[in-house]
Amino acid sequence: MANNMLLSQEAYRKIDRELTKFPADQKQSAVMAALAIAQDEKGWLSPEVMQDVADYLGMAAIAVQEVATFYNMFNTKPVGKYKISVCTNLPCALSGGDRAGEYLKQKLGIDYKETTPDGQFTLIEGECMGACGDAPVMLVNNKRMCSFMSNDKLDALLEELKK
Repeated sequence: MANNMLLSQEAYRKIDRELTKFPADQKQSAVMAALAIAQDEKGWLSPEVMQDVADYLGMAAIAVQEVATFYNMFNTKPVGKYKISVCTNLPCALSGGDRAGEYLKQKLGIDYKETTPDGQFTLIEGECMGACGDAPVMLVNNKRMCSFMSNDKLDALLEELKK
C-alpha cells in the first residue's frame, strides 16, 4: 500500500478487483486498468499519481509512465471537462475526419492538444477507433463514441455537453 494515498479508498478497491484477474506475481498486468481508474478519479495522471500507481503495483515509476505516455487515452497533462478525440487516421480523414476536426477547432477557438479558456473542452487527434465506416468518428472522454459527425451533429454535441 502506498504511503501517500493519493486516490480514494474506492479507487484502490477497484484496482484490487482488477488485480484478482491476474496471478499474484503479475500485478503489473493491471497497470492499464489502474491508470484508467486513477484518471477517472483525478481527471489526469500527474507524476505523483503515476508514482502512486507504480508503488501500489510494485512497478518502477518509469514503466508506468511509459504506458501512460504510449496510449492516447491517458492524460499526462490536465485536460478540459470534456476531451474530444477526433479520428484523423487516413480512412476517417478522407471520409470527413479532417473536416470535422477543423470545424471543432473553429467552433471552440482552439487547436489540437489545446483546452478552451473556460476549461470545458480539450481537442485531440485520436487513433483508429475501429469504426472507419462511420466516419467521421470521435470519442468523448474515452468512453462515448460519436459517429457520422456532420456539422449539425457536432453543434448538437457541443450544446449538450455545455449544459
